[in-house]
Amino acid sequence: MKTTMRATAVVDSARRTLGPVGVCLPVSSTATASVGEERAGVRQLEHAGYRAAWTNEVIGKDALTQLSVLLAATEQMAFGTCVATIWARPPQTTHAAAAYLAQAHPHRFTLGLGVGYRQQAESVGRGFGRPLATLRDYVTGMDNHTRPPAPEAAYPRILGANGPKMLQLAAEIADGALPAGQPPEHTARARQLLGPDKLLVVGQLVVVDDDHDRARARARQVVTTWSTSATFRAGLAELGYPAKESIQASDRVVDALVAHGGPDTIAAKVHAHLAAGADHVTLLLPLGTEFTPGIHQLTLVAPALTDLT
Repeated sequence: MKTTMRATAVVDSARRTLGPVGVCLPVSSTATASVGEERAGVRQLEHAGYRAAWTNEVIGKDALTQLSVLLAATEQMAFGTCVATIWARPPQTTHAAAAYLAQAHPHRFTLGLGVGYRQQAESVGRGFGRPLATLRDYVTGMDNHTRPPAPEAAYPRILGANGPKMLQLAAEIADGALPAGQPPEHTARARQLLGPDKLLVVGQLVVVDDDHDRARARARQVVTTWSTSATFRAGLAELGYPAKESIQASDRVVDALVAHGGPDTIAAKVHAHLAAGADHVTLLLPLGTEFTPGIHQLTLVAPALTDLT
């Protein structure tokens, strides 16, 4: 009973702190933003009205170190990982680091975890194994005893999960899930699988551009990249978007997956996910977006979302 009550309190606290909408920090493919640029960027986002920002992690980039700096640079903004890769550190170390951040900044940190990719496991000399079993073992191992023990500080753990089996695992062993790149129909299905008491954070692909044709073309490029994954195509097919449409990046698929255009168009897609059962929607700019221009794009969208934040 105590464990259930604690988990409910963690989810309720996260819902209040994160609010309905946030942003994922832009991910450049050419350079890493300096600490000064990142501090200035998150302060700009906080001033624009966003209550939460998320960051990615790959082998070679420590998201928890990054967020320790950004948490200290802001007053109230919440931060999360979307997602921290399990191959970056041992499970007990991940828990200790997350609990340390939660102790230093109560109610402002959410840990999103993901099994990542086979190449990430191989890059650190590990076997990828079976994703569900691998992630289950990792999350279970986070609570193994260490000496000295991790700080006694609560924080939500959510799993990067698109497929039904991974969503079911999130419902069983975590505080919620973080699917990304999916239409609102998927959000409704995710909520059904998770139940009402779990945290559902949704990553929404966005292209911010008032030029309709240019926005559509860039959004189509985003879909083309994502649809190279057979798993991604199969998931969309279950939602009524045949693999052929995904591969061709049809207008119907592009419109379903990517909010592209001006602020009002993007806000409408956020509303659709919230209506479908999401607790929080985080905006994902295309990979390769340079940091400072990306922050500017996200601030342009903020006024259309002020009724949510």
